[in-house]
Amino acid sequence: MAISKAKKTELVAELNELLSSAKMTVFARFEGVDVAGMQVLRRAARESGVKIKVVKNRLVGKAIDDIEVYKNLDKSALTGQLLYAISSEDEVAPAQVLAKFAKDHPELVLIGGFSGEGANLSEEEVKSLALLPSKDQLIAEVVATLLSGVDGSLNAINGLPGLISALENKVE
Repeated sequence: MAISKAKKTELVAELNELLSSAKMTVFARFEGVDVAGMQVLRRAARESGVKIKVVKNRLVGKAIDDIEVYKNLDKSALTGQLLYAISSEDEVAPAQVLAKFAKDHPELVLIGGFSGEGANLSEEEVKSLALLPSKDQLIAEVVATLLSGVDGSLNAINGLPGLISALENKVE
């Protein structure tokens, strides 16, 4: 069923807003993924702060043309049935969500993406991004590293009473 011109204009405006604030957009072919699988993907994406959009590539192209950062994007990869994973919070989350889903659903094939700075990303680059730790994981690792010195100091302080009693026993 064809959609009206007003609906297309509304979709382009919505895509324009999403893509303008996006830190990363990844697209993939999803032919063969059943409805239940798509629901699982959308749920996982929602939990990671990623929006999944299935719209005509031509409408995405129009939205991209209206955004200054994306003026020089190569849109040649935007062919066939594609879904778009968009995140305005985390640069690697869209790639991670789609790559994780693709492990259990081989019919989902990563095609490429584009960064918030307007750079085209190949399939290999998207897969590499998917292997990176998430922003929250990196923050947790930095905090753990910073606290490791504090933990060592606390362990030393906790060991002082034992050291003092050993020294008292030696003196006696």
